[in-house]
Amino acid sequence: MTQPPPPPNQPPGPPPNQPPNEPPQGGFGGPQEPPAGGFGAPTPPPQDGSYGYPQTPPPQDGSYGYPQTPPQGGGSYGYPQTQPQQQYGYPGAPTQGQPAYGAPQQGATAQQPYGYPTQPMQPAAPGPGGGGGGRRISTQMQIIIAAAVAIVLIVVGGIVYASSGDDGKKDEAKNSSGGASGDGGKDGGEGGKTAPDGAGTEKPGATTSSKVAYQLPEPAREDLTAVPGSWVTDKAFVKPGVNSVVGYDVAKGNALWTTPLAGQVCAGSRHVTEDNKTAILFEAKKRTAPKFYEKCTEVGVLDLTTGKLLWSKSVTGGAGGDGKTQFEQVTVSGGTVAAGGLYGGAAFDLNTGAERWKPTVDADNCRDIGYAGGKALVAVRTCGEYGNQTAVVQPVNAENGTPLSSYKMPAGVEDARVVSSDPLVVAADVGDTGTFGISDFFSIDAKTGKLLARIAAPGDKYLARCPASDGVEGCQFVVVGNGKLYLPTEEHEAGGDLGRTNEIVAFDLKTGKGTPERADAGAGYHALPLRMDGGNLIVYKWPPYNKGGQIVSINGATFEQTVLMDNPADRSVRDAETSFTENGSEYRYQGGRFFISQDLMSKPRASESTYGKKYLAIVFTVAD
Repeated sequence: MTQPPPPPNQPPGPPPNQPPNEPPQGGFGGPQEPPAGGFGAPTPPPQDGSYGYPQTPPPQDGSYGYPQTPPQGGGSYGYPQTQPQQQYGYPGAPTQGQPAYGAPQQGATAQQPYGYPTQPMQPAAPGPGGGGGGRRISTQMQIIIAAAVAIVLIVVGGIVYASSGDDGKKDEAKNSSGGASGDGGKDGGEGGKTAPDGAGTEKPGATTSSKVAYQLPEPAREDLTAVPGSWVTDKAFVKPGVNSVVGYDVAKGNALWTTPLAGQVCAGSRHVTEDNKTAILFEAKKRTAPKFYEKCTEVGVLDLTTGKLLWSKSVTGGAGGDGKTQFEQVTVSGGTVAAGGLYGGAAFDLNTGAERWKPTVDADNCRDIGYAGGKALVAVRTCGEYGNQTAVVQPVNAENGTPLSSYKMPAGVEDARVVSSDPLVVAADVGDTGTFGISDFFSIDAKTGKLLARIAAPGDKYLARCPASDGVEGCQFVVVGNGKLYLPTEEHEAGGDLGRTNEIVAFDLKTGKGTPERADAGAGYHALPLRMDGGNLIVYKWPPYNKGGQIVSINGATFEQTVLMDNPADRSVRDAETSFTENGSEYRYQGGRFFISQDLMSKPRASESTYGKKYLAIVFTVAD
C-alpha cells in the first residue's frame, strides 16, 4: 500500500500512488523485457539465468524449473540450507536434519534416534548347575521389558507409517480429505466424493491440449502505467488500458467496447456481481509531463457486459480534509461498493451511487484503511500515529458500516490482509518477521470476534504472497474453502535431475492444525492455487524449462488432480507464457480459457525495439 503525504507527527514520504520515475528492476510485480522477436517468436537463451530458459550447463541461480545442485554455504532466499537442512514448513514437516516427505528415516551414525529398535538382549552364559551367569531376571523385570518392547514396536510402526513415501501417496490423498471433511462420502465428483463446499463446474473437455488464442499488445503510453484488474465474463475479457477500460471478445481478442475515463485506473475490485457489475477506482485527470501523477479519487461501477460506466463520484472528509479523499483499493459486497485508503474509507450503493458512509477519523486517529468484500464486508481499521499503530479487523453492516464484531491484531501488527471475508481469514506480518507481508494467518469467528486458530506460515516456507502495495485484498496464491486454508509450499529440490517442485497443503480453520492432504506439483513444476471452484481448487502449475504450464482441478474431497489444460511445450510459446512475472501478473481461468495479464507496464524506452514487441496479456484456449 503506498503512503500518502504524512499527517502531523509522521515522517515525510512520497505522495500516495506516486509512481517511481523508473520502473522496478527485477523486483516482484515489475514487468520484464520480453525475448527478442516478441512473444511467440524463438529467442536465443539469455545469459542471466532468467526464468524458464534452458541453458548448458543448467544455471545455479535457482531459476524456476531448472535442475540444480544445492547451493553451498548459507544459500539464498527460498533455497534449502545445507547446514543444517531447512525443511519446507508443510504440515507435519520433519525437523532439521530429517528427510523430507516420503523419505525413509535413517538412523544416526553414532547413536540411533529415540524409539529406534535396539539390538536384542543376549542371554547370560549358563552358570554352575545350568543357571545363568548373572542374576536371573525377575518376573517384574520381564513385565517391564515386555512393555518396553511393545512401546518400541508402536514407535517403529509410527515411523514406518510416517515414512512410507510414494507407496502410500495415492491412498493418503484418497482417504485423508474425505475423512477430515466429514462430507467426503457424498456421491458425485471425481472418485465418487464431493467436498463440503460442493462440486466444481470446471471440467476437462475432449482434449486438454491448448493453444494460444490471442495476445493483446501493450497500449501506447508515455510513462510507467498501472493497469490493475482483469475480469472474465461469458462474452468478454475486460482489462484496463490507458485512461480507459476495454472489453475484448473472450474467444477472439478483438475489442468489443472501449470505455474512456477521466484518468488512469488505479484499482479494481476482484469481485463481480451475478449480473456482471464491478467497481473501479480512477484518477480525476489525465497524467501529464513531467510528473505523470494524479490523485486516485474517483469511484465508479462498470457494467462488464456493455462497458457502460453506470456512475462515478468522489467524496470529501477523513484525513484528507476538505479536498477529495484519495483511495487505494475498492471492493464489492452484495449491493455495496466500499473504497478505502490511508485517508479513511467510504461506501456507496452499487446501483445508484448513493453514499452510505464517508471517511472519518476519530480522536484516536482511527480510520478504515481498506475493505474486503465477497460474501461479507470486512473493514481493516488502524489507530494511532505512524510507526505506533494498532490494527483491528471488523466485519461490518454493509448498509451503514456499523461493526458487527472486532478482533484486535497482535501487538506490532500495523495492518492486515483479508484472505476471505466468510469464513473470516486474515494474514499479517507479526513483528516484521515475515516475508512478502505474511508470517501468520488468523482464523476468526466473525460473529464474536474471537480467534479460532493462528497458523504460522512464514514466507520463506510458503509461496503465498500478500504485498503491502496491493491492499487489504491483495493476497495471491492462497485460497480458503471446505473449512480449510490451502497454501503452496516454497520450492525445493525434486530429486536427481528433475529440477525443483513444491506441494499444496491444507490447514484446518477451526484448529489451525495441518491436515493430511497434500498435492504434489510434479517434478519441475510449482503449483499456485488461484481460486476455489465449489469445493475444488483451481491451480496453475508454472512450467519447467522444457514443458508448458498446466491448469488442474484438485478435488477437495479426495485431493485427486484432474488436468484441465496443458499448454504447449514449444519453446517460443513457453517463453511467452513465462515472460509475465509470477508476482506481478494476474491469472484467470474460466471455461477452458486461461488469461495471464500484466498489472504494471514499464515506461517505454528507446531501446525497446531491440527486445521486440511487448504484450498486455496472453490467452490460452483448449485446442479444437
